[in-house]
Amino acid sequence: MPDLDIQQYDVTGSLGRHRVLDPRSLAYRRPYSGETIRTVEWAPKIPLLDQQDLLKQGIRTSEMFNGVDDVDALGSCTANAATACISVLLDSAACTAAGLDTSDPIAAERWAIGLYADATQADEWLDYTWPNDDCGSSGLGVAKALRRRGLIDQYGHATTAEELCMLLQTGPVLMGMPWRDAFFTPVSSTALLDEIPNWESSPVAGGHEVLITALESVAEVEGDFSYEHTVLRVQNSWGSSWGDSGSFRMSLAVYQQLRSEIDLVQPRLDRTSQ
Repeated sequence: MPDLDIQQYDVTGSLGRHRVLDPRSLAYRRPYSGETIRTVEWAPKIPLLDQQDLLKQGIRTSEMFNGVDDVDALGSCTANAATACISVLLDSAACTAAGLDTSDPIAAERWAIGLYADATQADEWLDYTWPNDDCGSSGLGVAKALRRRGLIDQYGHATTAEELCMLLQTGPVLMGMPWRDAFFTPVSSTALLDEIPNWESSPVAGGHEVLITALESVAEVEGDFSYEHTVLRVQNSWGSSWGDSGSFRMSLAVYQQLRSEIDLVQPRLDRTSQ
């Protein structure tokens, strides 16, 4: 096993991401070299997922796995974000072939829970795996799981704000981030995380994986790229009643502040046929 840089977080029913960095991943970065950055939006084909209130949704893990009790929530955010991501990369026929129902949120959530099990096994450093333990997973682990299933060709990484914006030109990006207590309650449905008072001093509740689906605005100030005025839209996996129909916004300035605790992974489907 390579010498991994691992930051583990407490796993809850709403948070379950661990930060795992593999130094070999640096070879799969696409360095930014001045390409034009434009606003862009990627729309997942599946309905918004909810890793919480599973029983209310009619999802019984005891029926999905042998010897497993029902749970009402799972720290499966990495798989939920990756499921939304893969529904962008694959066309409808390929989603169906992979067993992912793009019309039924309950079926899609079940698919994500299965992917979560695969991701925990791909995270070979973990002592436990789901379905036996709700142990969380990583962006790296779920990307490996997608590749092992043959759903993507490869996955790349970004380590700077500019590289992130460049990756978004070609597809959505998985973002693992430290989730602060203050982030649970946005100022308003359309407000940025930046606008939450004193969020910088708010305790870290855990690690969370989300999907960056849009670069909503790109700004320059006096000819320089402006982090404060360049805005990301990010899809969560806590149902449509949270945030702006399940999403939130943040500026690249927040990314810069949290950068040492963030990892960015972009699953890629480079082959021309699906």
